[in-house]
Amino acid sequence: MVSRTVSTVRLRGHTLRIHSSPGPAGSTEPPFVLIHGIGMSHRYLDRLHEELTATTDTYAVDLPGFGPNPSPGPTLSVEDYAAVLLDLLAEAQVAPCILVGHSMGAQIATAAALRDPRRVAGVVLIGPVVDRRRRSVWRQAAALGHDSLRELPSANFIVLTDYLRTGLRWYLKTVRPMMEYRLEAALPAMQCPVLVMRGSRDPVAREPWCRELAEAAPDGSFTEIPGQPHVAQQGAPEAVAEAIRVFLSGHRSGVGDSLGPESGHPTS
Repeated sequence: MVSRTVSTVRLRGHTLRIHSSPGPAGSTEPPFVLIHGIGMSHRYLDRLHEELTATTDTYAVDLPGFGPNPSPGPTLSVEDYAAVLLDLLAEAQVAPCILVGHSMGAQIATAAALRDPRRVAGVVLIGPVVDRRRRSVWRQAAALGHDSLRELPSANFIVLTDYLRTGLRWYLKTVRPMMEYRLEAALPAMQCPVLVMRGSRDPVAREPWCRELAEAAPDGSFTEIPGQPHVAQQGAPEAVAEAIRVFLSGHRSGVGDSLGPESGHPTS
């Protein structure tokens, strides 16, 4: 197990938690920041967190209203979550980083990269939502129900217990901004490399949708994790981490340009 430090931070009137793990001594790679989806917490990203820490410093966040954090009260938009995430990274003095967002976390990662491109060197979107061809709550619910039949028991346990902790009221408050955010319209403005990733058996983020998103980004790539459903990082953390590393190695100049000379990391 990798070592972790958990810090609770109060920003913009909201409570967040950040889970920090140091990477190898002397690593010059940009740090990873893992962002969970709706109803979830850092817990279903723990296996990926451990794999990525072998490369560089890695952080995972618990956003306001999720995990052990109290609900903010007023509904937060995707842009609101992105703003408080960026404030958290500034508070923690995280250098320009690679944002790794799962499901709704992919929306938040994208919004954060657009809001402050100097802080974000690259973005990884795992199982991104919401498919523009299936933009209804009922279709999303049906897809998630279908997905639960394909997930590992450990993934279903984490999802269920995190959903219960989030509570129905806050979950339903968060659904509307998730459904309204147009990821396909946001990605053409991205200034950093983007990797769109899905499990090959994911009924939520289907292949045509993910390929469309990768093509929408100016510097976008697409990959699949064979045999995995929506929570691919739980069933195949090694494969997900390796796909991220391959993506970054293939975009080294783009990532370096995003970082710039002030980041403390070398540019190509």
